[in-house]
Amino acid sequence: MDRRKSLQTIILGAGAGATGLVFTGCKNDKGPTVEENIAFGAEKFFGRTREELKLIEELNAEQFFNAHEMETIAVLSTVILPPKEPHGGPIEAEVPEFIEFIAKDFPEMQNMLLGGLMWLDHKCNTLYGLEFKSAAIEQQKQLLDTIAFHDLEVPLEKQPMEIQFFHIMRGLTVTGYYTSKVGIADLGYKGNMPNVWDGVPEDVLEQHGVAYDPEWIAKCVDQSKRDIIAEWDEHGNLLT
Repeated sequence: MDRRKSLQTIILGAGAGATGLVFTGCKNDKGPTVEENIAFGAEKFFGRTREELKLIEELNAEQFFNAHEMETIAVLSTVILPPKEPHGGPIEAEVPEFIEFIAKDFPEMQNMLLGGLMWLDHKCNTLYGLEFKSAAIEQQKQLLDTIAFHDLEVPLEKQPMEIQFFHIMRGLTVTGYYTSKVGIADLGYKGNMPNVWDGVPEDVLEQHGVAYDPEWIAKCVDQSKRDIIAEWDEHGNLLT
């Protein structure tokens, strides 16, 4: 699944402050590459199209946030989602870089993000005489507590800018983390895994007065042959 397309639906399709989680699809090491798919004319169905690859290259060549803003995003993301062992947190998952990419890919979000970062520094300076990234963690949390919640009866787009900002930053942080290898490892998600089937338990078979044909059971549940594709003769008999 393409993060960019998913986020277009999740973040923008449901409103400026919508949040959500998406998971990238797992690449099959034995499957065709994106380039191979494109070569076979399947770019509309697999991987990314030529246009998407070109756009991604162009966006990666640009820089939107300055160094200070990127440092602030890094600190903010770790306050929102503190790192934990053994996988790490937003920094290890490259969440700041992810947010930078999304800001370039969705220009309509840029004013909100820049304005929110400026507000954080201004408010933190007013309260503590420090930039947000330099404040103590407790000071950062106290400040964020004032914008982390909003009246659910009032549409998000009618909430103050700083509340909209934090809502979307929280969504981007969580989405960026849990669509990364680090976040997926943290979830313990392994995808579809083959299990082991040893047949119907013996006591159940006895209860119903039935039994397996020894030749059949040897072919069907022999775990040493689990990776062998079954073969059948012309009469429908299982060979292996």
